[in-house]
Amino acid sequence: MNGELLPLFLTALALGLLGGGHCIGMCGGLMGALTMAIPAEQRKGWPLWRILLGYNAGRIASYSLAGALLGSLGWLAQDLGLGMFMRILAGLLMIAMGLYLANWWSGLTRIEQLGRGLWRHIEPQARKLLPVKSPGQAVALGALWGWLPCGLVYSTLIWASSHGNASVSAGLMLTFGLGTLPTLMATGLAAQKMMFWLRKRSVRISAAILVILFGVWTLPGPHKAWLMGHGSHESSVSAPAGHQNH
Repeated sequence: MNGELLPLFLTALALGLLGGGHCIGMCGGLMGALTMAIPAEQRKGWPLWRILLGYNAGRIASYSLAGALLGSLGWLAQDLGLGMFMRILAGLLMIAMGLYLANWWSGLTRIEQLGRGLWRHIEPQARKLLPVKSPGQAVALGALWGWLPCGLVYSTLIWASSHGNASVSAGLMLTFGLGTLPTLMATGLAAQKMMFWLRKRSVRISAAILVILFGVWTLPGPHKAWLMGHGSHESSVSAPAGHQNH
C-alpha cells in the first residue's frame, strides 16, 4: 500500500470503529433480534460465534460490493473530467463525517432516505431466511442486511467511490466494515468496556478533528497551494547555498 492510500484506509478503519455508537443504535437491536432467531441449542459457544461471524461476513461483503459498483461510477466521473468535483465531494463528506462522529451535526442521517425504497424490496427476502440454522444461511442474511439504510454507511460509500477507483473503493468499504466488526461482535462485559471507551468525549472529539482535518486537506483550494508553497520555501531556505544555484 503506497503512502497516498494509507491515510485513506486508516480513515476508513477509524470511521468504522468510532462509528460504533451509531452501529449499536442502528444495528444493535437488529443484531439482538437475529441472535434470538437462532435456535436455542445453537445460541451458545462456537455454534453461536459461527453464525454471528456469518452475519457480519455477509454484511461486510455487501459493503465491499457496493464500494466496487459505486467506485466504477466514480471512475467514470473521473474519466468525464469531473475529478475536481469528486475531490470536493470527498472532502466535504469527510468533514461531515467528522462533525457526525463528534455529535456536532447529524445531517448525514438524511442520506438514509436514499436507500429506503430499495430496502422495502430486500427486507421481505431477508425475513424468509429466519430462523437462521446454519452459517451459510447467516452469510446470506448478512449480505442482505448490508443494504440496510444507514447514513454512516452511505456517506462512507460515497466518500470511498469519489476516489474514482473501483478496487480502492471496495477496499475502503471492506476496511470500514472491519472497523465496525468489534462493536457488533462484542458481547457482555467486552461490549460494555468498548462502548465506554468509544463514548468518551475526548476519544470521539479527537477522532472527529482528525477526520475533519483530513477532509480539509482533501479539498482543493488556495490552502493546499499555501501549505505546499510554505513547505517548499522552508526547504529552499534550509538547503545549502551551492544547491540553490543549480
